[in-house]
Amino acid sequence: MQYLHQNWRGKGDIEDLRQEVYLRVFEAAQREIPQHPRTFILRTAHNLLVDRVRREQVVPIAAVADLDALGAAVQAPGPEHAIIAKDILRRLQAALDKLPPRCREAVVLKQIDGLSYREIAARMGISQDTVSEHLSNGIAALAEALYGDLTDLRRGL
Repeated sequence: MQYLHQNWRGKGDIEDLRQEVYLRVFEAAQREIPQHPRTFILRTAHNLLVDRVRREQVVPIAAVADLDALGAAVQAPGPEHAIIAKDILRRLQAALDKLPPRCREAVVLKQIDGLSYREIAARMGISQDTVSEHLSNGIAALAEALYGDLTDLRRGL
């Protein structure tokens, strides 16, 4: 509840958000009990808030990137956020390390360095179609490594 109070602007929605977090956690726990329940609950609450903001389109993403310009009070993230972030980065690095070298290079150049397909193709000496193939395969492999089998999620859509 503290996380929801600190991170959601509509205080009247907090009880509904809490119930939705409970529902999501319950549904996930039916498939598999999380190893770290507190972290799992906080991540679920975070994802729910992100989903709500996206759905409502209340604040443009550009405004969120510059909170100082909005004059909003920024609270330092708690230790649970640091733990979650370190775990995600560790898993991402491990997943990147498992990619084939050319695929990994294309993903890093696109996602981290921000190069265009044309720039990646020129740097790697391959066609833009091959860049696209490397990126598709790499992103799919990273998603699989980080989030598990996504075919079950696609069926539910």
